[in-house]
Amino acid sequence: MLFERIESEGLAHYSYLIGSDKEAAVIDPRRDVQVYLDIANRHGYRIRYILETHRNEDYLVGSAELAARSGAQVWHADRQWDYQYGKATRDNQEFPLGRLMLSAMETPGHTPGSFSYVLREKESPLMVFTGDCLFAGEVGRVDLLGTDQTQALAADLFDSIFNRLLPLGDGTIVLPAHGAGSVCGSAISDRLYTTIGLERRLNPRLQYSDKAEFVKNVARDLEKPPYFAQMEVANLAGTALLPRIPDPTPLSPHDFNISMPGSVILDTRQQSFGAAHVPGSISIWLGGVSSFAGWFLPYDTPVLLVNETDDVMPVVRQLVRMGYDNIAGYLSGGILAWHKAGFDTESVNMVSVPQLCRCLDSGEEAWILDVRSEEELRESDSIPGAQNIHITQILQHTGEIPKDRRVFVFCGSGLRSMIAASLLQQRGWKNLSVVLGGFSAWASVTRPLTSKKKA
Repeated sequence: MLFERIESEGLAHYSYLIGSDKEAAVIDPRRDVQVYLDIANRHGYRIRYILETHRNEDYLVGSAELAARSGAQVWHADRQWDYQYGKATRDNQEFPLGRLMLSAMETPGHTPGSFSYVLREKESPLMVFTGDCLFAGEVGRVDLLGTDQTQALAADLFDSIFNRLLPLGDGTIVLPAHGAGSVCGSAISDRLYTTIGLERRLNPRLQYSDKAEFVKNVARDLEKPPYFAQMEVANLAGTALLPRIPDPTPLSPHDFNISMPGSVILDTRQQSFGAAHVPGSISIWLGGVSSFAGWFLPYDTPVLLVNETDDVMPVVRQLVRMGYDNIAGYLSGGILAWHKAGFDTESVNMVSVPQLCRCLDSGEEAWILDVRSEEELRESDSIPGAQNIHITQILQHTGEIPKDRRVFVFCGSGLRSMIAASLLQQRGWKNLSVVLGGFSAWASVTRPLTSKKKA
């Protein structure tokens, strides 16, 4: 048997290639599909099926592209929507793979027509690919179609999990479409592998065996990044209709400067952005691009990249998986080349926690902005007097942040703080200081804390 799990960094998206006797299926492929072709070719397998568990919201699905390049059949879920490619999967439909069999199991809840796929050998379930129905330690969110449908979808999700998935047996391996860090579930565990039995015992959502109690606790509205709307439309059309993955143009500092008007500049350097950056840049460190670009980058504006090195393809892959194809180029030679060309830069002041403590002890009237999420605040202490605005909501609440006082920006470690500072600097804030190490550093020294932990 051939089994490969392919993780898309940043998105915490899992896709799978499964096969037997040289016949394979790919489940929930991402847009850049070469990885599946490479695996199949390396092992001498032919991809026969491409199976989707649901219409995805957080990344572009590569089913149509993979089908065009492999000749495989595409079977999609959510037959209630108007897909422009593939065929709609039917409940209990079977997909033979050599000595193994994949069978479709309708498991609505995350979307109205979600499917899971059960891998069987001689009728015995070995694995179940659950999409966004069941994760390690969490279940799928049910709020993506609007608050008026969350109760009904949560009830469907209960039936799917308790009446269809759990009866597969405790030894069945659970293979979800996402891992820890995904926005498709609020508290996905970092268990890399799990089983029906482990989820039955350890998943907090599965402890609500009463349907009404389950619905009450699962039917919640979570934050929805604005780029989801773009993904929902594109994933019905099929990414074969979209441009191929771009190969950005290296731009000299002079050409980069000429291209700046009408463009958005994304700087993915982690530590050195604060010291010096191209004026007007947005700071999102490389590992955070998939998590935060969809909140702050527009789709109708060319993107210019500033990276630590000239190898910008790790950035490009994350962007195109979210549909950002209009990448106009990157600063060749990076910020050093920009300096050598004599162009102006901006900076963001950075302070350590001891430096901030000395400012506070001296009586400075500081304004502390904490950009951590409400969930983080519920699970940890906070800084006395700090004002909380979640990083994803910062542009909607700029009127609450003073320009006539020094603003110290906190997050968990300092990375999201730099995003917030760059966004505020774009909009005219001058007196900003990012606190290095964030709350982790604050908690490591002897400073006051306000407890918000649950009793």
